[in-house]
Amino acid sequence: MEVKTRALDVIQHQIEDCRLCPRLVEWRELVAREKVRRFQDQEYWGKGVPSFGDARARLLVLGLAPAAHGANRTGRMFTGDASGTWLYRALYRAGFASQPGSIYRGDSLVLKDCYISAAVHCAPPGNKPLPDEIKNCRAYLVREVECLTELRVIVALGRLAFDAAIAVTDSTTGLGSPRSKRPQFSHGATFDLGGGLWLIASYHPSQQNTFTGKLTEPMFDAVFGEARSLLKSARSRPRNKR
Repeated sequence: MEVKTRALDVIQHQIEDCRLCPRLVEWRELVAREKVRRFQDQEYWGKGVPSFGDARARLLVLGLAPAAHGANRTGRMFTGDASGTWLYRALYRAGFASQPGSIYRGDSLVLKDCYISAAVHCAPPGNKPLPDEIKNCRAYLVREVECLTELRVIVALGRLAFDAAIAVTDSTTGLGSPRSKRPQFSHGATFDLGGGLWLIASYHPSQQNTFTGKLTEPMFDAVFGEARSLLKSARSRPRNKR
């Protein structure tokens, strides 16, 4: 376990220092310098935002990218913004988090059997990373999934995260199994990727979705309830790796 934890730590330090995408580096640092009025007295993170969680996790929650004034400010995924408020409440209710909220890095939040990552680790302008930027970040996610040897379920928050999960678990990575038909995104849809690995699609808990009622808390809770059910049935079944 110490070996896996150290390997994940190395990846996170590399993410923090990453400057592969000039557009994202420029934007994340500009936002960190200029800030917004309500956070003027705070020091922004302004770097690549690392993943975090339990190195023995069987559940991976995959988001899109850090929010400009959320994780790009606090330095921790889904921390300090409305999306994180929804996510951590749901994780807490499902037993994957020690508390129902998190507003800053280094608070008492502990993830249980859960790891949180993203398709892109830098805040993108307009919250829209470019295809090449997603590809640049993919190597980090591939390495994380390889380190998470107990992984059984991935919950992808939004279509782009769903696409990233499919790309990472494609048969060319040695994870999952070859598929005759590509899974299609639909909220609540569950896919058997083979090799003891499952993928659940969910709408992202962005304000665009939660304010409009496209995503409700019962809908979100059902996603993590399904993850719990899959983990319960997969408890004694090892994941195949080729």
